[in-house]
Order: sequence, then structure tokens, then C-alpha cells
Amino acid sequence: MVLPPVPPVEPVPTPIELCSVMIPTAYGAFHTRVFQTGRGDIYLALIHGLLDGDGSVLARLHSECLTGDTLGSLRCDCGVQLRAALRAVTAEGRGVVLYLTGQEGRGIGLVNKLRAYAEQDLGADTVDANLRLGLPADGRDYSDAAAVLSAIGVRSVRLLSNNPRKAEGLSDAGIRIESMVPLPTAAHARNATYLRTKAERLGHVTPFGAALAEPVATPIDVAALLGEIRPRDDRPYVLLKYAQTLDGRIATRSGDSKWISGEAERQVSHALRAACDAVLVGAGTVRQDDPQLTVRLVAGASPMRVVLDSHLRSPTTANVFDNDAPTLVLTTAQADERRRAELRAAGVGVQDVAAGPGGVDLPAAFAELRNRGIGSLMVEGGAAVITSLFTAALVDRLVVSVSPTIVGSGIEAVGDLRLGRIADGIRLTNRGVHLTDEDVLLSWDVQPAR
Repeated sequence: MVLPPVPPVEPVPTPIELCSVMIPTAYGAFHTRVFQTGRGDIYLALIHGLLDGDGSVLARLHSECLTGDTLGSLRCDCGVQLRAALRAVTAEGRGVVLYLTGQEGRGIGLVNKLRAYAEQDLGADTVDANLRLGLPADGRDYSDAAAVLSAIGVRSVRLLSNNPRKAEGLSDAGIRIESMVPLPTAAHARNATYLRTKAERLGHVTPFGAALAEPVATPIDVAALLGEIRPRDDRPYVLLKYAQTLDGRIATRSGDSKWISGEAERQVSHALRAACDAVLVGAGTVRQDDPQLTVRLVAGASPMRVVLDSHLRSPTTANVFDNDAPTLVLTTAQADERRRAELRAAGVGVQDVAAGPGGVDLPAAFAELRNRGIGSLMVEGGAAVITSLFTAALVDRLVVSVSPTIVGSGIEAVGDLRLGRIADGIRLTNRGVHLTDEDVLLSWDVQPAR
């Protein structure tokens, strides 16, 4: 039997360089060389430092993702990975982030990716969603990327990626892979299943970090602490998190609380923030502690920041009102109109809700957040908010960090719940215990009120 001849492999056309320009970014300055590939796609080589010399170049191939990179979608980890890669290259002092247009949705295009999202909403995972539409699970090709790397003088790379297929594609196209450098992110509740599917079905390596253990790693998989997120129709899933000393204080008598826990425990807190749609504090915490409430200690997306402030007494200079993440202040009709206008002029959202006995009515506030699409809410205090949450039976999950510190008299996390019997106390189930350096993290589900 005579076999038909094997058709020759078509050589990859040499990319055409269209222009080059310096682009200063929040992560550093990048000499950006713009190429048109043989397929007509535009690839941007964002170069930091000098690529000549010995040794492999730290490199990231980043597939275009309009929803994640530009819109900040939480259905994927693309935007977080892009920013982490830019930071990593500038920290290295030398490297390239190659931005690959035409690879939206693992190569299926923007519209088809959005159609695949609709399939995911019907129960398909990120792989089956593509297959249901008659599209490949991953249709990307990296030969053009290899050609651009060659054009800028890169022959050997340390590849910033969790995806072994990228390494295989580059290697097949003649680029030497010295090593793969993982680029995990702290999972959000909305993309944890997506990341898990990439690991289990597409072979990605540790896309959302290591399981919480001792010592703690960056980033951190906090699923065990987060619990099973089940938003209700009238409010988000509520995770209450606070740090306390061994003798049960969240601050000294003067109100000082920095820092009760160690940095490893604070990394866990940032990973929990990254996992939730929003993080909430009371106005007292804003005035006393001036928290930023963003995700800085792990690679993850910062949630919406929510402040309960019935009279708008929080200073407009507070960190929580900076431009690093959106902020919503829930207030009441009693608030001063001038302060309301000042906050809105600064880009802060201000929304009136019903007033309650202690200020903002919590059920009304949580209903407003649910109406805005918030499905998971992390509450970080202070004591008045914590006590009000327990009194109103609005907590689904409790995470308490206990530090090996004793301060004597100080501020307790939970105030008077007006309970006369132990039998009437709030019951906790499904205990979890985790260690982070010297701190102990305890977690429970909170039983619904009887």
C-alpha cells in the first residue's frame, strides 16, 4: 500500500514590525514593539530592560482577554495575571510580556467566549462550554508568538505561566524553555471552579496557589476558610472575619489594633478579600484604623469596599476612598448633604438605606448590596458592626484569628448580645483549624437562629 505524501509544513511568516514606543505604566516603563503576524494579528512585545546578554529571559505570553484585562471580569484570572506578570518583569529588571491579540477565549473569539459564558451559566465548565458550541477547548497556536520572540532576539525563556501547552508550543517552534515560573492567583469565589477546571482538565499547574498550610504561601487557596458560598435572595453570603489576642481583644483600650496578627495571617485576610465580591466595615473602623481594604499581600482582585456610615462622618481623606478599588458608602437620610456631595465628587458611591437602632439598618443595607449583584460579603468589623451582625443573625461563616498576644483590658470583638442562658448562645459547626506562623485561624459555619 502506497501512502500519500505528507504535505510540507508551511513556514511561519516573519512578523512585520509596525512601530515601537515607550509606554510608562503603574508597574514600570516598557519599550513596546508592535508586530503584525502572518495571520494579521497584532502582538505587543512589552520589553523591560535589555534583552541581550547571556541567560534566559523572563517572559509571559498573555492571551488577549477584553473582559478580564480591561473590564476586570472576575470570571477568569487574566487581568490579575497580566498585572502580576508586568510586576514580575519589572522586579526582575529584564524581561518581556508578549500580549497576543486574536486569542480571546483560548482562541475562539470574544463573541463565542461570551456565548460560552452563557453555557457555563447553564452548568457547563469552561471546557465543555466551548465543546457544546462546536469549538475547541483550546484553539491557540504559539508559532507566531515564537516568531515575535525570535524577532526581538529572545531564544531562551523562563516562561511565566501555569500552562504547559504554552511551553510545548514555544518549544516546538524553536524557543528554548529553561523553566516554567508559576503565576498563581488568589481565587475569587466566582472563578474558583474555572481555575480548578483548568488544573484538572487542561493540565494547568497550581492556578490558585497551594492549600493553606504552615508555613503559609503566596497566593493562598482559602476555600476551606471561605466555606460554601450560598447567597440568599435578600442578602449576600456573609463571612465575618476578625483578629484577636489570646485574651479576646481586637484592640487595646486606646483603640490600637495594628498589628494583632502577623504578616502571614494578614496574607490570608487579603486572600479572603480577593475571594469575595465586597468587604465591609463600619465608620468607626474607618476613623480609628484608616484601613485601605484592598488586596496587596497576594495576587488577586480587590473587592468593592463598603462603609456603613449613617451620618457620613468618615473623612474624605480616608484610605478607603482612594482610587485603588471602588467604594460604596451606605448611609441614611440623616446624612449631611454637603458631605454627600463631597464624597460623590471624589468618585465614591453614596446610597441611602433605612436607619436602624444603631445607625444603618443592616438587613436593608445587605438587601441593597444583593440588589447590586454582591453575592459574597466579607465583614471586617469593628465591634459595633460585629455585635449587630450577630444580634440580627446575619452571619453565615465566622473566621477568627487568634494571636499569641495578651493585652489585658481592651476592646472585645462581640458586645452584649442580651442572652441570659448558655443554651441561647450562637452555635457554630464544621470547625476548621489552620496555622499561619504563630497565629491560629479558627473557622466555623454559623447555625441559623432558632
